[in-house]
Amino acid sequence: MIEALNDVGVNFACLGNHELDFGVPHFQKLAEKCNFPWLCANVLDPALGEEVPLGRCSKTAIVEMNGIRIGLIGLVEQEWLATINVLPPNLIYRSASATARELVPLLRDQGADFIIALTHQREPNDVRLAQECGGLIDLILAGHDHFYRDSLVNGVRIVRSGTDFKNLSYIEARRGTPSAARGKIWEIDVVKEDITADVPEDPEMKAWVETVSSTLRAQLEQPVGTTVVDLDARFTTVRRMESNWGNFIADAMRQAYGADCCIISSGTIRGDQVYPAGVITMRDIRNCLPFEDPTVVVRVTGQAIWLALENSVSLYPALEGRFPQVSGITFDFDPSMPPFQRVKSACIGGLPMDLERTYLLASRDYMVRGKDGYTSLVSDDVEVVVGPEEGDRIYKIVLEAFSRLTALPFQAPLQHAAGDDARSRVSQKLTVNGAIAPTLEGRIAVI
Repeated sequence: MIEALNDVGVNFACLGNHELDFGVPHFQKLAEKCNFPWLCANVLDPALGEEVPLGRCSKTAIVEMNGIRIGLIGLVEQEWLATINVLPPNLIYRSASATARELVPLLRDQGADFIIALTHQREPNDVRLAQECGGLIDLILAGHDHFYRDSLVNGVRIVRSGTDFKNLSYIEARRGTPSAARGKIWEIDVVKEDITADVPEDPEMKAWVETVSSTLRAQLEQPVGTTVVDLDARFTTVRRMESNWGNFIADAMRQAYGADCCIISSGTIRGDQVYPAGVITMRDIRNCLPFEDPTVVVRVTGQAIWLALENSVSLYPALEGRFPQVSGITFDFDPSMPPFQRVKSACIGGLPMDLERTYLLASRDYMVRGKDGYTSLVSDDVEVVVGPEEGDRIYKIVLEAFSRLTALPFQAPLQHAAGDDARSRVSQKLTVNGAIAPTLEGRIAVI
């Protein structure tokens, strides 16, 4: 990716959570190869020195284009930290607005005419930044949410970038008529272009992609299974409701270890598309399940699972990665209630959840370490049955589930011990001629 980003001509980038998927040291090594700086002004790592940003990013930058001095600042939300797998200890977080109020005047003192905030935040936090920093910031170029939006808040233009290079924005800023109240006023025009198959390919980039992918193509195009129904992995589905593809993945994890139930955060599922009925390839699996953190199995109380479910729907209807896909669990929730008072009923194995009883729960190591708000899974009372050293990667479990399919319908019973013998079982109860046909079963209900 570094060569591609350099060739595209990136000038500046804001640090995002996925830049840190393989750890901060790995990011720093890659950042040194970039022909552009990474910005992050409001997360500091005291282990690197006083006022040094995470990953040795820069806080701000100034560049001159067409005779206009442009000041840039990188800002992230506090919730962003909870989505990162591994972080250095003792990080210092400062609010985006307070950081902007501190640093933007310094950019102005250096002659900046136009201020751009590069952000990695959910939309409500960018709106808050605009509301609190109107007159300081002229343009917010925003990421993290997986949708495109162009809006104007408190005189600040906010352009959300979309996802997966599906959208491109052409932005033109011109000096407008000065105002006595705000001084210089900028007129900003935004033109959105959707990147479709009709857009001509760049010959040089196409050649580079061919070179890089040629060694992987044979492996990625290898068929791993068949589905007779469309598999829904769209973010608008998996982050707000039960998904048939989410059901299959959670079932595979639960049955692989004979667990009573499984909860996975929907941020695990990255495809953001519908995989049509037909052949499923290795490329599809790795595109949808790219993360390398392992499956773990823990023995926890019903109370801890209930709180985990409360956390999973606490930010609904926002497209949050903490929203769950489940197996062995059915529950309903009322989004009109306050967070952590929304779950109304829950069952495990068809029986009402016993808050005092312990259950075997299969999940991601990421979640069992308390990430994305799953703090109820972190306590001295939690017994690790299958730890991260022994647990398989989720994508490998899904591949194994495909490899063990038969035409015989089977539903694994509620288990009370984990073991490799469970791996010999069929990993999906609904099959047709050896192909999967997962359905919606009412596992998650909104009331």
